[in-house]
Amino acid sequence: MLTPVNSIVCVKPVPDPRHWSELVLDPTTKILRREGIPSILNPLDKHALEEALRIKERFGGTVTAISMAPLTGTDTLREAIAIGADDAVLLSDKLFAGADTLATAYVLAAAVKKLGEFNLILCGNQSLDGSTGQVGPEIAEFLGISHVTGARKVDLVDRRIVRVERALEYGYMVMEARMPLVLSVVEEVNVPRHMSLMRISDAMQAEVRVWTSRDLDVDSSMIGLPGSPTQVADLFLPTMKRRGEIINGPPDTVSKLLIQRLRELGVL
Repeated sequence: MLTPVNSIVCVKPVPDPRHWSELVLDPTTKILRREGIPSILNPLDKHALEEALRIKERFGGTVTAISMAPLTGTDTLREAIAIGADDAVLLSDKLFAGADTLATAYVLAAAVKKLGEFNLILCGNQSLDGSTGQVGPEIAEFLGISHVTGARKVDLVDRRIVRVERALEYGYMVMEARMPLVLSVVEEVNVPRHMSLMRISDAMQAEVRVWTSRDLDVDSSMIGLPGSPTQVADLFLPTMKRRGEIINGPPDTVSKLLIQRLRELGVL
C-alpha cells in the first residue's frame, strides 16, 4: 500500500490571449507592461493540477498550489483552490519583478523548501506567454532532485518510483524516476475537471498566504532583474518585403511566361 503523496503544483497567471495585442514593452526595462491586461490560469498548469488531484484521490496526501506573481495572482490561486487544491501560496514582491526563468525557478524552489516535506512537484510543460519549458527543470536543479519533462502519462509504481510516458516528437519514451521528483506535463496527460459552484464559493473565502522575499531564504542578487542572466533586448515585428508582378494573357501563355520568369529569377 502506497503512503500519502504530497504534491506541490506551480501555477502561473498569463495574459489572456484575447488581449495580447494590447501588450507593450517598457522602453527602458524591456519588460512587458501587463497592467490592465486580464490574466488566465496557464492552460497546461490546469493539467498539472488535475494530475496532482488524481494522485491525491488514489493515494491520499495534499495538493498545494504556489505562484510567483503580483498580488493580483491571488485570483489565479483561488481558481486553483476552486479546482481542488488544499492550500495556496503567492510569492509576491517588487524585488521579484523582471525575473527570467532562472530567477523565477530560484524563488519557487525557495518556497518549496519553506513548505517542507513533499513527494512531487508538478508544472505545465511550458507557459502560454513564454513557452521556454525551462522552469520545471531549473526548480529540480535548485532542489537537487530529478525531473521529467513532456509527461503524458504518470503512474506510481510504489512509494518511491514513478513511471512516466514522456512525449517525443514522433512517439514516446517510458522511463522511471525516484521521488521526490519534478514533473512537467503536457496536454495529453489528462482532461482537467470543471469547478463546482460550491468550490468556487468556498475558494472566494479561502486564505491565500502571501510570502515576500523576507519570508524566504533567498539571495537578493539571484532574484528579479539582478538574478536574471537572460533579458529581452528588444521586441519588434519583422518587415515583409515582397516583389509582385502581374502576367496577363491566356492561361497557356501565362504559364509559359511564369516559368520563364521564375527561371530568370533563379527560383527554378
